[in-house]
Amino acid sequence: MVVIVNPHHGDHSEDGEEISSLLKTGYLSKPCIAPGVLLKEDTTIEDIMKCCEKHKGEKITLIHAGFTQAKALAEKLGDDITSSRNIFFEAHCGKLYRKHFQGTERILLRDGFKRRRNADYPVVEEFSDLHVTYEEEGMNGFGDFLIVGDDYMESGGPAYAVAIHLTFIDPEKDDAMFIYHFVSETKDTPTDPAGKFGEALNSLVAKLDSGQSKLIETSAIKEFRDLHEKSHFPGLGYVKKLSMKHHIETIAAYFG
Repeated sequence: MVVIVNPHHGDHSEDGEEISSLLKTGYLSKPCIAPGVLLKEDTTIEDIMKCCEKHKGEKITLIHAGFTQAKALAEKLGDDITSSRNIFFEAHCGKLYRKHFQGTERILLRDGFKRRRNADYPVVEEFSDLHVTYEEEGMNGFGDFLIVGDDYMESGGPAYAVAIHLTFIDPEKDDAMFIYHFVSETKDTPTDPAGKFGEALNSLVAKLDSGQSKLIETSAIKEFRDLHEKSHFPGLGYVKKLSMKHHIETIAAYFG
């Protein structure tokens, strides 16, 4: 897990010192936790080097998300660059940018989720093929933003329509990943989210029972089936959690 020490949003966006201090209280001794530095449009090389200096001797993860001075940064890092991990937001980092970090562990991050109003989602659309093609891109790994997308929101409004987003891998299309959007039939009122969820869930279960969905029976799918059987609405936050869980389980099954 990478913990960003200089977040762009939230309470610590002005000063991430408390995050660095918290990590040093014992978390960084765990092999699964590493400090990360976020490189945005307004991040300077001086900012980056200050963060790296705070965590000198640790494996730093540089998260490239709009920063443009790749060559200058690579030169500034010098020999230390080989011990870094680099995550590239594909939308901001072309191959010319990424080539300055050859020889390091490189991960390509793609946002496959096209955000719309819930009522406007198509039944199905392509999500990503990066899990198949990341090595062709010269990368050591890949990532995505699950079924949420690269959007930061602290709050939301009432849902005029409820959508359940579920990904699947299609072996008939070179193992590319697609995403279903099961949307409620009711779309013209902000009331009755439970009823709308029931409509979307009915569509999901009907697709599953058709035997043609290509959705794998993850533990999240089993929970959706259980919710349908009990006619229970767990809340929209929990529905999103299940969709995210299903996506992770689908990817894990593909590489398992």
